[in-house]
Amino acid sequence: MIKELGPGLRLTIALTILTGLIYPAVMTGVSETIFPHQANGSLIRVDGKIVGSSLIGQSFSKPQYFHPRPSSAGSGYDATQSGGSNLGPTSAKLILGATTTDGKGKETVSFDGLDDRIVHYCVDNDVPYESSIPLDRFKDAQGNLDDVKLIDAFNDSKNPLVFTPKVSIPSDAVTGSASGLDPDISPANAELQAARVAKARGVSSDQIKLLVAQFTHRPDWGFIGEPRVNVLELNIALDQRFPLSTPAPVNKSADAASGRSIAQER
Repeated sequence: MIKELGPGLRLTIALTILTGLIYPAVMTGVSETIFPHQANGSLIRVDGKIVGSSLIGQSFSKPQYFHPRPSSAGSGYDATQSGGSNLGPTSAKLILGATTTDGKGKETVSFDGLDDRIVHYCVDNDVPYESSIPLDRFKDAQGNLDDVKLIDAFNDSKNPLVFTPKVSIPSDAVTGSASGLDPDISPANAELQAARVAKARGVSSDQIKLLVAQFTHRPDWGFIGEPRVNVLELNIALDQRFPLSTPAPVNKSADAASGRSIAQER
């Protein structure tokens, strides 16, 4: 019995050493030598501080920065909870959004929906639109859009809100990726955001668009994938080339304090 088990045991030990120790060690050494940046997570540093990875998206919502794709990873851009909304194209929840009632009886947003995202995208970036109901009716006392009111209006079976942009909105501007961590946006999305960023930084739109063009990555090998703009890399370049001299206006969400750079916030 032991004699029969011997070859199998020796083979198991040999393969464990070969595939579990030697092979990973060799591959790690080769990767560190040939592709050190990629092997260590494609980390990006500013002033000696790690501010993120070029492979993982993160939240930016202030007007002085380009905004990434929406994210359903955890509470948003959570690398430990990577995932999408898992809602299909025929889902009313995906399109119209949904609300829920919390323990105190207050109505809150459970999913914002594409229509709500389109409204915010148009308002934030001064994209022309037509609305069946004036958006002022959906603003709170501070003048901010109330997402609960908007979603309820979109779901109104008798008189639903109809909101139509006058220009085509890139799909990546309002839809999340399957991982919720896509670090890139399309050049078309970046171009529509350029005027907002330029206004917040006190420079011309042409200057911002030129920077976008410089940071637009072409398809790999010329034909694999689509042209794309890495949001983190572009926003770092914004801070370096067009630093804010005075605090910029605060947007509806916080990602970095107004007037402060990405590196200062980490």
